[in-house]
Amino acid sequence: MSGVLHRPMAIALLALVPATSFAADFDGSVLSPLWGVPFAGILLSIALMPLLVPSFWHHHYGKVSAGWALAFLLPFAAIYGVPVAGAQVVHALLAEYIPFVILLTALFAVAGGIHLRGNLHGAPGLNTAILAIGAVLASLMGTTGASMLLIRPLIRANDNRVHRAHVVVFFIFIVANAGGSLTPLGDPPLFLGFLKGVDFFWTAKNILPETLFLVSLLLVLFYAIDTWYYRKEGVLTIDPTPDTRKIGFDGALNFWLLAGVIFFVLLSGFWKSPVRFDVYGTEVGLPGLVRDAGLIAITLLSLKITAPQVHADNQFAWEPMAEVAKLFAGIFLTIIPVIAMLKAGVDGPFGAVVSAVTRSDGQPDPAMYFWATGALSSFLDNAPTYLVFFNTAGGDPQALMTTYATTLAAISAGAVFMGANTYIGNAPNLMVKAIAESRGIRMPSFFGYMLWSGAILVPLFVVSTFIFFR
Repeated sequence: MSGVLHRPMAIALLALVPATSFAADFDGSVLSPLWGVPFAGILLSIALMPLLVPSFWHHHYGKVSAGWALAFLLPFAAIYGVPVAGAQVVHALLAEYIPFVILLTALFAVAGGIHLRGNLHGAPGLNTAILAIGAVLASLMGTTGASMLLIRPLIRANDNRVHRAHVVVFFIFIVANAGGSLTPLGDPPLFLGFLKGVDFFWTAKNILPETLFLVSLLLVLFYAIDTWYYRKEGVLTIDPTPDTRKIGFDGALNFWLLAGVIFFVLLSGFWKSPVRFDVYGTEVGLPGLVRDAGLIAITLLSLKITAPQVHADNQFAWEPMAEVAKLFAGIFLTIIPVIAMLKAGVDGPFGAVVSAVTRSDGQPDPAMYFWATGALSSFLDNAPTYLVFFNTAGGDPQALMTTYATTLAAISAGAVFMGANTYIGNAPNLMVKAIAESRGIRMPSFFGYMLWSGAILVPLFVVSTFIFFR
């Protein structure tokens, strides 16, 4: 995420306004549902514009993000005052956006500095093993990092195969999505939960059975399908990739830096320090500052020690992270009123949403949370979707980790698992698709991919609902 992070000009006014406690106290029940239009607008822009106007989107996505952010900020500041708006912006940036971007930057840089060299020979057993390894790595280095590390070696391994699209489709299912469900490092929604107060190991303890169930069945199904294709192909053509380099890792020092990322994130979760700084009503703790400083240092060190050839072999570039940074700046700002309205509960402007995921006795319905979070995560970005339903469920991490643990598990699983339902459900999906197509693999269309996910994933999600989220 190098490059300039596009932020609304209104942020510059914050130094001129007094500190306020409104960042925590703003009452969302006084807002109209129309305040949610900018948030819906930016998510629909992310979902549709790359498909409908790809050239415009590629050149102007930062302006689109800024436009939606200003569509919220300017009227909000005019109606409720610059101090209130300023405090809300500071809270969104310091408590969520900046730590979020710093972690993704560190994981992206470290993963981009590791290159798996050599040529493997694709067969059902080897392909399944690579997917299984990717599922484990996804929770350690993020779905994006694991995908970028393994997709090219997997394609090289199968470059003499006739049928390869199914290999990439299952790679998206397992490595780019489901595998990242066990730690806050794995997928952005879970890191946002961590920033909200969810324990680092909570997801590993509480959705491990769901993850093992889904990933194991996907691996079995993949092995069966890949074996059928492999036998159908018969005698394979000569492998076009020569075995000129020994299998191994270039840039392996970055594995130590990955351990450093894990250390600093864990440190910020376990270290309880009384040292806190009040910034316009938002408390910033010393553990969080140390974590962010450590992650920035790791990012810079990775760029320093990684050989240029490794980055070249990985086709490493900052543009994907710059896009994420610019888009999420808009998302984290436009989501401010949505979260405030959801926190108002059944009597707030979004009372119908809260009621839809609440049982008649007033208790949350985990199954509805799983499908509501998953359905939106399939077509919108799963990180803000997680935040929306986290706050719909009350937004209290202690209550959600204990009394309502099944509900939080349903939200977490829905956001991570169902990002695989479409190409636009999770950022690595499109990145993997683009790499595969650049290597000559004819990938399914947008709706063709949904036929795969509808036939394979949706039935597994239905079964998961009855087993885990009743």
